[in-house]
Amino acid sequence: MTELTKLSMAEARAGLRAKHFTAVALATAHLDRIAAHRDLNAFVTETPDLAIERAKAADARLAAGQAGAMEGLPIAVKDLFCTEGVRSTASSRILENFVPPYESTVSGKLKAAGAVMLGKTSLDEFAMGSSNMTSAFGPVINPWKRASDPSVQLVPGGSSGGSAAAVAARLALGATGTDTGGSIRQPASFCGLVGVKPTYGRCSRWGIVAFASSLDQAGPMTRTVRDAAIMLGSMVGYDPKDSTSANVPVPDFEAALTGDIRGLKIGIPQEYRPDGLSAEISKLWEDGIAMLRDAGATPVEISLPHTKYALATYYIVAPAECSSNLARYDGVRYGKRVEGKTLDEMYARSRAAGFGTEVRRRILIGTYVLSAGYYDAYYIKAQKVRRLIADDFAKAFETVDAILTPTAPSAAFGLGETDDNPITMWLNDIFTIPTSMAGLPGLSVPTGLSSEGLPLGLQLIGRPFDEETILKVAHVMERAAGFTAVPAGM
Repeated sequence: MTELTKLSMAEARAGLRAKHFTAVALATAHLDRIAAHRDLNAFVTETPDLAIERAKAADARLAAGQAGAMEGLPIAVKDLFCTEGVRSTASSRILENFVPPYESTVSGKLKAAGAVMLGKTSLDEFAMGSSNMTSAFGPVINPWKRASDPSVQLVPGGSSGGSAAAVAARLALGATGTDTGGSIRQPASFCGLVGVKPTYGRCSRWGIVAFASSLDQAGPMTRTVRDAAIMLGSMVGYDPKDSTSANVPVPDFEAALTGDIRGLKIGIPQEYRPDGLSAEISKLWEDGIAMLRDAGATPVEISLPHTKYALATYYIVAPAECSSNLARYDGVRYGKRVEGKTLDEMYARSRAAGFGTEVRRRILIGTYVLSAGYYDAYYIKAQKVRRLIADDFAKAFETVDAILTPTAPSAAFGLGETDDNPITMWLNDIFTIPTSMAGLPGLSVPTGLSSEGLPLGLQLIGRPFDEETILKVAHVMERAAGFTAVPAGM
């Protein structure tokens, strides 16, 4: 049965429909593997009974010829998605015992498509982090190891690190993630996965615990581009419950994987070559450009001049929205409550006990930039710069079909190696944040290994609501790179 965990999502789908194995057998194999690899700390909550129940229902639908698009496929769900009757914590003490009476739209769509939820994966608290070390339930361990020192535990990236580690370690066929400034793409790069951040508005945000409402977007994390296309198709769609949900047609993402990118123009932004960019990342990027050229695409040098302001702009806008969104956690209606002599004291004690250091840091920054006297100087100015960043991309897409950049400035780093400087941690998202600020679709695809044998990814950026093109290009790059490496022992 353990061989079932080595299948891709597409292979498992074919095997189920050909009746080579059952959904129950597939779910059981993954549940056994989760139990055997709890040392990775990928899951906050495991749901084995629910998984078997849904797998049995999937087998019944398969037998009746009523299979959904993801019928019987076992997945993990980031613990930022509210799941009816299943604890949903956002990896925070303040929501440690919260059990929602409703289902998020995205997880509900996956359930309706027949997917089998194995459990809820850990994340950086409230999705604030790039390492999965800010989780209230302890750090997640990346299943990949450095060749020179396998004893060093590496981060899986964040905030969707639990989902990334689970898929990389073969604990699930795929997983949901959320991406605010790179939280799907960066952990995908660190763990050798395909991670897709769709266009803002493509996936409903309803029922996802909010961090920064104008940036948050759900997406899939899988081991292949085809699997990402399959899963994305079951996650997207208009939702009247979400005022930012886009009422646009849903294409057949899997059909876009034609293998033919001849004639496409791929932008290569000069601003993504900052001083100090590592030689390994530079070579990876050049190799990716060569892959596309060999496949018949044309690389085109472009300029995105306001890119250099994206990181600073993000760390004004995102904390400001976080400060507003997290004001609801006050110990009154739900979540952790620590009693005080007055209402204000109860608020202060509950939030101090419930929020971790990084969350408190971002709330304070956000409250500051929204305060009287600073709102115009910081928040309004940041929103103006954000518009300029989006305009840069719009101008570039007048002449190119997609943009290729590195995903992250390095391979996965060790636990605690950047603890002393939060700015160093924030720099992990330097290549992914501009895409998020512009609301564009972005995808990370693994294309090589570092000198330490760790995965490295390249990022593709597309026009609004043109996930098809970046999936098509990524599929070609995936085949050209021939990335088949897996973590040792996995």
